[in-house]
Amino acid sequence: MAAHTYYFEKLDVWQNAKRLAVSIYAITEKFPSNEKFALTDQLRRSAVSVSANIAEGSTREHLNDYVRFMNIAYGSCIEVLNHILIAKELNYVSDSTLNEIRDQVSQITNQLRALNKSVIAKKRSNEKTQQQ
Repeated sequence: MAAHTYYFEKLDVWQNAKRLAVSIYAITEKFPSNEKFALTDQLRRSAVSVSANIAEGSTREHLNDYVRFMNIAYGSCIEVLNHILIAKELNYVSDSTLNEIRDQVSQITNQLRALNKSVIAKKRSNEKTQQQ
């Protein structure tokens, strides 16, 4: 029997966010062991939070809830960038790694912004239809 594919798994933004989390795990494997419960943990949590909030938000029936979860995902994505910038300052990552993560964050935040715009437009359209 084939496994059921959930809606969120089909979203490009979720797939990209999942790739970001996997990238962060690989990158932080090389961090010093004294960072295990500090920057490594923070980076991993924020990276996983992006895809988790997209997944959870996709289950919400109310558009306001959906938008809220996408905004949380956006914030977590910016948090990843913040932490990787600090890691760069500490010489834990190279310029090329920083640029790769920055590119991934940029792509995901642009997708989240576009998704929110379309959801908000849909909400407004539904509200106008209900008023008529």
